[in-house]
Formats: sequence, structure tokens, C-alpha cells
Amino acid sequence: MSSIRLNSSKIQCLRLAGLFVTATVTRRSLIMILVINSAGIDGVGLGLIRQHQRLGKIFDIWCLHIPVKDRTSFTGLVKLVESTVRSESNRSPKRPVYLVGESLGACIALAVAARNPDIDLVLILVNPATSFNKSVLQSTIPLLELIPGQITTMLSSTLSLMTGDPLKMAMDNVAKRLSLQPTIQDLSQDLVALSSYLPVLADILPKETLLWKIELLKAASAYANSRLHAVKAQMLVLCSGKDQLMPSQEEGERLSSALHKCEPRNFYGHGHFLLLEDGVDLVTIIKGASYYRRGRNHDYVSDFMPPTSSEFNKICEDFRWMRVLSSPVMLSTLANGKIVRGLSGIPSEGPVLFVGYHNLLGLDVLTLIPEFMIESNILLRGLAHPMMYFKSKEGGLSDLSPYDVMRIMGAVPVSGINLYKLMSSKSHVLLYPGGVREALHRKGEEYKLFWPESSEFVRMATTFGAKIVPFGAVGEDDLAQIVLDYNDQMKIPYFKSQIEELTVTAARLRTDTKGEVANQDMHMPYPVPKVPGRFYFYFGKPIETKGRKRELRDREKAHELYLEIKSEVEKCLAYLKEKRENDPYRNILPRLIYQATHGFTSQVPTFEP
Repeated sequence: MSSIRLNSSKIQCLRLAGLFVTATVTRRSLIMILVINSAGIDGVGLGLIRQHQRLGKIFDIWCLHIPVKDRTSFTGLVKLVESTVRSESNRSPKRPVYLVGESLGACIALAVAARNPDIDLVLILVNPATSFNKSVLQSTIPLLELIPGQITTMLSSTLSLMTGDPLKMAMDNVAKRLSLQPTIQDLSQDLVALSSYLPVLADILPKETLLWKIELLKAASAYANSRLHAVKAQMLVLCSGKDQLMPSQEEGERLSSALHKCEPRNFYGHGHFLLLEDGVDLVTIIKGASYYRRGRNHDYVSDFMPPTSSEFNKICEDFRWMRVLSSPVMLSTLANGKIVRGLSGIPSEGPVLFVGYHNLLGLDVLTLIPEFMIESNILLRGLAHPMMYFKSKEGGLSDLSPYDVMRIMGAVPVSGINLYKLMSSKSHVLLYPGGVREALHRKGEEYKLFWPESSEFVRMATTFGAKIVPFGAVGEDDLAQIVLDYNDQMKIPYFKSQIEELTVTAARLRTDTKGEVANQDMHMPYPVPKVPGRFYFYFGKPIETKGRKRELRDREKAHELYLEIKSEVEKCLAYLKEKRENDPYRNILPRLIYQATHGFTSQVPTFEP
């Protein structure tokens, strides 16, 4: 078996009970990950080959490979993996062990987790074969037993189902080519390679071998399903929408409902061999779901890995429409008080705390954070509502996947301890004191602050001598208009019951606050889009807290600074609302005309600061 070299680490190959285990030399700074992806029908073991390089940068990798002629029972495979997991857990008891299992490998991972509830395991299951009883393979067993000899045609057909969408995988490679002639040539080569691969596999897998593999799947599915109740491990299930071999999306929903620590992630346009398809990055998926941790619990600050250039570029591409629609204008204030276009007035050294007004549905964040990265290479670490991070026990926001992008970009659940950790790590932190009440405001409440009386974030910033940058953002009223707000929905029984259910399951943040800024009932305002206007951001002069720790230890003095920051935010909002009236490019049509004549990457002018 050929070895894959990772990060110049030496690879060891061990022969155990008729199975091969491939492992990098253990590096204690990393987490151990056991890949059980090679336990599919074909047994070739290439299911994770496109993921090895990136995984090898943050994990010690052990890969299980089952030779074609091996006849080890399912329980035998489970025991082999179990012994490796126990050994590694004993070696590093404070670190989790990750099991990545694809198809049959997912059943092995579940079985190991059920048998070892005391070990800290993280399971990444890809199109798990726990749904075998609903698979097309279930009905092939009696038929295969009746057919003598080699069954090349049927096997080729079966294997083509496993690949999910061969043409898509070929086109993924072709789409990266630049000229037409190489594109046609590469397409034909990819298709020829796929067609020639199937007969080779048919020679590798005679009828007896195929029957053994299918029976192994059947036994694995029954074993894993009978022990689901004993699984205590944290689990992420990746489900393909075009899996023609297993009903993977349906299975992901079933597992998610049955296991509280289980979260599904759906990949609607992909086939059974998900991790072989272009655009699927397992490391990014793990990061986005907040499943990468070095200890018993996930730490949103110390466990965070900044987005790579490819991850950031993909996010920018996904939200490019928002940048085109809103054409954001960034203004900042220099040390001498001069207002300039751009972010040159923003402190480059942290810690820095940005405090501002939260636009409707947080639309401002979609442009604010990317602009900081593009112009200043500063990653804003946002403090967000915990409901975007934690699956509710019953009802509420059970699908957390829409917020994966926020986690990749470094957002953390809002809490005093997380703000403390971010300040201590000298981060640039984004805080909206108005929180949900501002982001989910009602008709006529645009640009109105709903801040609590507490000045704790001032005292926290002072502890680390952080600079505080008050800022305002306007433009939501140029993009959308609320037609059904909280007050409207509470008059309609259907919406009222939804709000009450969601509010009960959501985390409560301001239990000691009363009035308008107290815990906001969770609801979704219904806006209608408008002819797109423009987003404007104005960052005021940074406020120094360094050297003021003793002064601001006094609650009255801290509250005075708090009110000063709030007043500055209101001044920023008023400034932008007034100045945008003089922007000839406030509406989208003049902007599109300008970009059509000057290039679509050119910066569109605005008012003079």
C-alpha cells in the first residue's frame, strides 16, 4: 500500500489482524484522528485522499485500510479500531480522538463510540450506512446469489451508483482549465478514466467478494443501530443530496433527532463519495461547525483557526451579491480628528473594541467584516447570540448550518468570559450592545439604540487597555422595509405560537434587565426588498483606556464613559444620515453606470467627508 506524506512527517505502516493501519508519527501538539473512510464496497481506500494534506496540518492521522481479500468480521474491525482509540486516549487523556467514518466506516465509528462512552470522541460520519435497510443494495443480495461467475456488468452499474455523479466530478476538474481545447481533452480523459476504472474494480471484486462486502454492510448497520442509545460522543453527519446508494439526507435527520449531540450538514448537489468531489473541504466543514477542539470542551478563542485565503475568498464570492448591492462606504477618523474615506484611522494593533448600532437582521455584518479583511487585513471577531451556536433540546433553531460562515470568520457566543479571552488575546472585537433588540427591531425604529444600562464592556476594555472605537452604520432602510414586525405577528395566533416556542428554547442573556432592553422575544421580522441603496459606515475617533484602569474602576466614571460612547455612536448615525443625502451614487443605477464605464472593480465615489 502506498503511503501519503503529510507535513514532512514520517509515515508508519503496521500490519494488524489482516488490516493495514497507516499513521503519522505522533506529534503531541496535535489531535489524533482515525480515518475509517476506506471501508466501502470497493476497499480501495481512496475516499479521503483529497483531504489528507489539510487534515495533516492539524491532526495526527491514522487510516484504516481493508484489503480486498480480507474477511474480518464487523466486530473484529470494531475491536481493532477500539484498541487503537483506547491506546491513543490513554496516551493523551485530555485530548479528544476524532473518528472520520464513511459509509461502513461510519458504522464502525458509531460502534466504537457505543462501546466506549467514557472516551472523549468526536465522530465525523459521511453518508453513514446505518440506512442500509433502505439502500438499493439491500435488494441485490438475493439476486447476486443466483448469478454465477463474474458479474462485471452489474458490478459496474452498482459502482457507478456509488460514485454519485461521475460527470460532476469530471466537470469539477475540467472547470478549472482555462482554454477550450485543453478543456475538451481533459473532459474526455476524465470520462475515459472513470469508464476504465469500473472494469478493473469488477476484476478486483468477484461475486463472492461483493456478497461479503454487502453482508458486512448489513451486519454493520444492524449492530450500529441497535446501540445508538449508548452513543454519547459528539457527532457531525455529512449528508449528500444526490446519494443514489443510501438515503443519506433522510438518515442525517433521523440521527440528529435521535442523538442530542448530533448535528447534520447537507450537501445537496453531491453524491455518495462526498469527500472526493471538488469544493468539499473537510477541515473547513469541521471549523464551520465548531467541532475542532483541543480539550474536553470547545474554546471559541484558543481553538480558533483564522480562515485561510481560499476559505475567505469563497466566503467573499458567496456574499459578493451583497457587496454589489450595497457598495459599502467606509469612513474612519484619524488621530487629529480628520474624517477620511477608508480604514486608515483604525488602530492596527489590538486589543480594539468596536461598539456600534446593529442594523436589521445584522445585514451590516455581511459587508463590514469582509471589508476589514480586504482593506486592512484585520479580522473582526464578532460577539453573537448563543442561539446561533447551540442546538436546542426541543424545537427552536435546530439547523445551525447557516451560521457556519460566522464561525469560520471568528464570531463567538457573547459572554463576559469570551470578551475577556478576546481582549487578552489582543483581538479586534465587534460588539453590538443593542443585540437582538436592535437587529430585530420594529417598524419606525431604524437607527434607534436599545442599549442596557450596564457598562461592563467599558470596564473589561479598561482592564486590558483596549482602544474603543464607536461607530455607526446606516443603509438598512435603503435595502429593505419591514412589513410584518413583532407587534403585527403577536396579533396572529400562528406567528404568536412560533415566537413563544422559539423564545422558550433560546438562551436568555439579560435576565437582570427590565424594560425595552430586556430579553427580546425571538422572532423574525418580515421585510420586503427595496431598490438597493447603499451602506455607509463611520468609525469615530478611537477612545483610549490605557492608563485609566484605576480611574474607571469607579462605576460612576465607567458609566460616564459608557454614555459618552453611546452618544458618539448616535452622532455617527446622525452624520451618515445627513451626509448620504449628498451622495450622487446612493442608488444602485448610478453606481452600475459608473462601474460599467470605469470597471466593476473600481471604487464608486461618494460624498466628501
